[in-house]
Amino acid sequence: MSLNRRALLALSSAACLPGLARAQQAWPSRPLRIVVPFPPAGTTDLLARAMAPELQKALGQPVIIENKPGAGGNTGSAEVAHATDGHTLLMGTVGTHAINASLYPKMPFDPVKDFAPVTLVAAVPNVLVLNPANAQKYGIQTVADLVRVAKAQPGKLNMCSSGNGTSIHLAGELFKSLTGTYMIHFPYRGSGPALLDLMGGNMDLMFDNLPSALPHIRSGKLKALAVTSARRSEALPDLPTIAESGVPELKAFEASSWFGLLAPISQPADQVARVQREAAKALATPAIKERMASQGAVPGGGSSAEFAALIASETAKWAKVVKVSGAKVD
Repeated sequence: MSLNRRALLALSSAACLPGLARAQQAWPSRPLRIVVPFPPAGTTDLLARAMAPELQKALGQPVIIENKPGAGGNTGSAEVAHATDGHTLLMGTVGTHAINASLYPKMPFDPVKDFAPVTLVAAVPNVLVLNPANAQKYGIQTVADLVRVAKAQPGKLNMCSSGNGTSIHLAGELFKSLTGTYMIHFPYRGSGPALLDLMGGNMDLMFDNLPSALPHIRSGKLKALAVTSARRSEALPDLPTIAESGVPELKAFEASSWFGLLAPISQPADQVARVQREAAKALATPAIKERMASQGAVPGGGSSAEFAALIASETAKWAKVVKVSGAKVD
């Protein structure tokens, strides 16, 4: 090949580089969809909607939140696992990606093999809340009171949750297992509907994610007894932890929740990395940090590898809780 021909080829290749760069930067080329596998008004939904405007600005495309509830988060999660459009993400939870595999005999997706972790969005404590009128009727003012009543009247109290297999459900099952109490469990299709029935007096108590319960605690519509985290929440600093309740069986109790963005495993790595970077930037903004802190959530924003490690450790932890509690979903 002549020198002139080599030079022309080199110039031609160089001229193509800007076009290639533009093609690589074109994603997302249309609106991005974040599937929330639970109904509106729950913590998963609240966190997704807090993130969406910042991601929309950073990615240059609308970010649409779609609620796809069902089967403890499995329905919406399975849809994302099998998505091939390149523009669908999941707001996953400790339930969908660390608990359900131990509870359900058959899963519609593999939490590890079918997903690429993007980033942890937030960690939140659960909070033990009661209907105030029902609490007064049974004379329940503390966690110790609850244990006493539940032991004296097995099956009298009912406990609602956001669905079978959620962290809210498992926190209650762990509580029952450790204290040797029996309360009837009523699973709902999300935290929002469960809270409505709890505040309406149809249910007695619930272990809810703090962000979704907090407004109702502050308004007096719910009575909070304790948080389930190892430390007290900055949002409710006067509220004790369950471990501080003085009940010996609960001295090591800890059952927090977390939420994070995940992509289908088919999503190209560079696109996953871009969402991680932009999500981390959004979570570091003062507005989102302040908003999450006011809801009792601790912002995430770590690397995809760190999120993957968290999922692995939490899967092992909750598998033991499921086994000890005897919880199962048919």
